[in-house]
Amino acid sequence: MAYVFGAMIAAAFLYSAVSGALPQMSEGLLDSAGDAVQLLISISGMIVMWSGFMRIAKDSGLMEKLSRLFSPFLRRLYPDIPPDSQVFSLISLNLSANLLGLGNAATPLGIAAMREMKRRSLSGTATDSMVTFVLMNTASIQLIPTTVAALRKSFGSAQPFDILPCVWLTSVIALSAGLLSSTVLRRVSWKRSFRSSSRRCASGDCSKRSISSTAS
Repeated sequence: MAYVFGAMIAAAFLYSAVSGALPQMSEGLLDSAGDAVQLLISISGMIVMWSGFMRIAKDSGLMEKLSRLFSPFLRRLYPDIPPDSQVFSLISLNLSANLLGLGNAATPLGIAAMREMKRRSLSGTATDSMVTFVLMNTASIQLIPTTVAALRKSFGSAQPFDILPCVWLTSVIALSAGLLSSTVLRRVSWKRSFRSSSRRCASGDCSKRSISSTAS
């Protein structure tokens, strides 16, 4: 991403230099910096308030209760992970934190879960569970979208939380579409792997491998 943003900045600078708009670009940079600080100050109060509410929910044990509630659902999504393992508990807590809008708590839990899944993986590529986990974090469902509501409030919205039904609906649709696509692609990959292994066994490569492994 550093290369992408660097290329965008360089392209904007070159275009401004060629078109003779360097003074406008400098003025825009200064104005945008000031607007960013004002926006941060205007939304910080609401974010701090809801973060406090969500921290109370975490300390009261609500996250652990949601984690146990989601366990049957997560077992279907992560069949290769034992339900009593640490990584399964981290995934459940990460999903609960995202659901409650606790981004600060969800990030370290997600990193720890991904690190444990990588440690359990025998290959250097991402496993199906890792892909599903990234997908669920990207299209996560939030009951209270605090940041979006704070932005709406800062821009003069009289009812910043009236978007909740739309947010819930679009989040469910996005997550369902992502999980469906992941399931379909996973089955296609399994079928291809099964066909390739069947062809190798039909050509005699499977027996040779078994003989060599037995001899070793």
